[in-house]
Amino acid sequence: MVNQTDLPVDKRRRPARDLIAEVLKNMRANLEPLRYSTLAPSRYLIYLHPNEYARLETIIPLLREQTIRALSEELATLNKRSSVQRYAERFLRSGAPPVESAAGEWQVEFLPDPDGDVEEGAILIDSQLRLPATLELGGEKTRRITTLHVGTNVTTRANIVEDRPTAPVARAFAKLTYEDEAGQHTFEIMKDSTTIGRGGTTYPVDVKILSSADVSREHARIRRDAQTGRFFLIDLSSLGTTLNGRHIPRGFDEADGTKKENGSETPVPDQARIGLADTVYLQFETLRT
Repeated sequence: MVNQTDLPVDKRRRPARDLIAEVLKNMRANLEPLRYSTLAPSRYLIYLHPNEYARLETIIPLLREQTIRALSEELATLNKRSSVQRYAERFLRSGAPPVESAAGEWQVEFLPDPDGDVEEGAILIDSQLRLPATLELGGEKTRRITTLHVGTNVTTRANIVEDRPTAPVARAFAKLTYEDEAGQHTFEIMKDSTTIGRGGTTYPVDVKILSSADVSREHARIRRDAQTGRFFLIDLSSLGTTLNGRHIPRGFDEADGTKKENGSETPVPDQARIGLADTVYLQFETLRT
């Protein structure tokens, strides 16, 4: 019989309680302080390797119930004050703002990974925190933190997405024509932000490219300035993005395993050829009325 401790870390069966512990760790690491309260992510999607999910499938409802219970208990612990602290807060009229679930209730789902992003023994947690419209960040948005745990290694990816649907427009601003493994395609750009890549469980894209892994799941983004109508290209990839044959600067920085956009973007002319990892090429064309 093989002792489990003799197996590589990423191949050991992870006890179900470890999944709950990782969700709690994710919640504590991604609190958002406001003036009068601190928001905790309220929605958690936990992706497991299909074999791991199959092993736990019969207890998933109980696992979900206990994760929600543990989140509530953790929230109570974060808000707990000693009698001395309570007295000092009343006397000084100060103190740490209470921690609360951003949506008022917990949403927890355990899912099998359909895209092959999660190795056996690993965990991918996608936590979501809805940011109120009163924040300086603008209208209602959702901050998504994707955390991949492989053994003792943790990789974190953060991004903010608009919650409100884009208002319909009467025409397309530009179009993309390209060929991938599925054939020829034309995509009309009808909103101010268009993401291009292979896509995946935690990588929603507008233009889904069927290609090798050289093209990143979230490879590039085209941004339209609503005031000027100008377009800009942002590289989000591992192997690079080209514009008319020239590599553009990376649009993100990586620090301590976290990938954050840095604001770098490149103006796109009315006619341009966009290359994804020198593998797939898209012809961009601005449409004029």
